[in-house]
Amino acid sequence: MLRTPIGRLRTIGIVEGISYILLLFVAMPLRTFMDMPEAVSISGMAHGVLFLLYILAVGHVWIVHRWPLTRVIIAVLVSFIPFGNFVFDQSLKKEQHDNPTKAA
Repeated sequence: MLRTPIGRLRTIGIVEGISYILLLFVAMPLRTFMDMPEAVSISGMAHGVLFLLYILAVGHVWIVHRWPLTRVIIAVLVSFIPFGNFVFDQSLKKEQHDNPTKAA
């Protein structure tokens, strides 16, 4: 799965999506209700690094697969929606299946 740009994007997207869910639904409540600000500090930093990797992966797929700008914008916007990456992954899975030889 990590051998193609779309495979890497899918993997990073899933991991980034999980980190976002953990940040929103675990770390934020821990900070608010249990007075544990370090939960947000740690998970927030991890999510930030994963988000940057996701943006780089989107850029790589944009170049290799010559995505239209609207597809790139959608790929970025879904990362701001909880569970958005998981929904977007379905279209990436189909695209990966349709273009299995585009590796870089």
